[in-house]
Amino acid sequence: MAEANPKDGYFSMGPKTANIPIDLFALNRRRLVDRLKAHPNLPSGSVVLLQGGGDQGRCEGDSSDVGPVFRQESYFHWTFGVLEPDFYGALDLSTGRSVLYQPRLPEDYAIIMGHVPTAEEIRERYRVDEVRYVDEMADHLKTLGGGNTTTPNLLLLEGPNTDSGKTTRPAAFDGMSAFQVNRSLLHPEIAELRVVKTPQELDALRYANKISSLAHMHVMRTVKPGMREYQAEASFLHHVYFYGGARHVCYTCIAGGGASGAVLHYGHAGAPNDQVIRDGDMVLFDFGAEYYCFCSDITCSWPVNGKFTDKQKVVYNAVLRANRAVLAALRPGVSWRDMHLLANRTVLEDLTAAGVLTGNIDEMMAVNLGGRVFQPHGLGHFIGCDVHDVGGYLEGHPERDSQAGLRSLRTAREIRENMVLTIEPGCYFIDFLIDRALADPELSRFIVAERINEYRGTGGVRIEDDVIVHADHTELMSVVPRTVEEIEAWMAGDDSFMNQKYSNN
Repeated sequence: MAEANPKDGYFSMGPKTANIPIDLFALNRRRLVDRLKAHPNLPSGSVVLLQGGGDQGRCEGDSSDVGPVFRQESYFHWTFGVLEPDFYGALDLSTGRSVLYQPRLPEDYAIIMGHVPTAEEIRERYRVDEVRYVDEMADHLKTLGGGNTTTPNLLLLEGPNTDSGKTTRPAAFDGMSAFQVNRSLLHPEIAELRVVKTPQELDALRYANKISSLAHMHVMRTVKPGMREYQAEASFLHHVYFYGGARHVCYTCIAGGGASGAVLHYGHAGAPNDQVIRDGDMVLFDFGAEYYCFCSDITCSWPVNGKFTDKQKVVYNAVLRANRAVLAALRPGVSWRDMHLLANRTVLEDLTAAGVLTGNIDEMMAVNLGGRVFQPHGLGHFIGCDVHDVGGYLEGHPERDSQAGLRSLRTAREIRENMVLTIEPGCYFIDFLIDRALADPELSRFIVAERINEYRGTGGVRIEDDVIVHADHTELMSVVPRTVEEIEAWMAGDDSFMNQKYSNN
């Protein structure tokens, strides 16, 4: 029989990979129970009921019996840490007891899929109080909620994801009509808990960042002019899995070479990282490994031949200065919207100093030149069990702005300690936006046409780091060569950066 994972209270992919403690999820359950019990409108006899993710085909409408490698639904993972599909989980708020309901699989399942774990094996693996089968759930739930005299009130997860526009799936099962249900109370409370991370969650995110950072550095030395973009993607995927144990990445890899770097979410099915990277191109590689459903999201931009031109330095250093300005300013109590504007201002200052723009920076900011032309996306986002983690626009926090760039901000909240975010300013040369700006007198008065035209077709630069906000500083988790000098030295074979930053790892 194969060795279980998690085992002995930890998830691990073996030597030199991270050991993630399973009591991380017990702590999350306790936090959720405590928060809900303090809610003034909590119905008596309340029981949280979550439905885990299910197996699916290759795409919507697919009728085959083949699908992608299963990855757990994030709210369910945050609460229980369960790897397998088709589970349910309950939390009895009166006692704090946790129950998993596993699918009852036929004996023949073992022929194709291997050992079918018993209820006791699942209980030991995930350290919950009790495990039952899904076909027992309707009757067993009636014993929860404080006793057998009243049917418990089921708190179901239903609410919007403000990034995707999708709605979470509330649990459903045969026999559910016998229960009272509440679909509004749970979602904002559990989403808010996911915004601020625990120390154990921070350690898991640090590890995901470490293996992604090292893989990015490997790609910097592997990819050469004349290779295709997908070879960079393949190099990253191999490195994080072979050396880091990360079977999944958090999103489709963005491997943009040259002009492809100006396509914000390049790498999709219609542009599948298939172009040749040519000598002299800047590349923009946005890759992030996921380890036990904990995410990373790192973007590196660099010249494929290992040497920056003067024009490339102008754009790269502008974006790097914006990134570091936000890193220095980010503290509890500041507004994320203000951080976005700080990054925009910094890039505009440097483009003006380089002669690409002309005029007064305050006036440029007043017409949102940065968001309308050079960085048509937000500064960054929460990150955790989802790469674009939840909680950005919960009720009681600032609403989404309507301006270009600002409306793409995935949150406008005030920053709190132990939030984890990406800082990802960018500067892109997108023909459509340049042409529209040159035709608009409000914007064109700032643009030196002959200079900006020199940058057409060069793509863009994004520098994305993952950070933890502490009380008195901001911790940089993504550790890769960032300055022009660091990048050129590393790509030339100088190991000084590795020796300095990773000597104790």
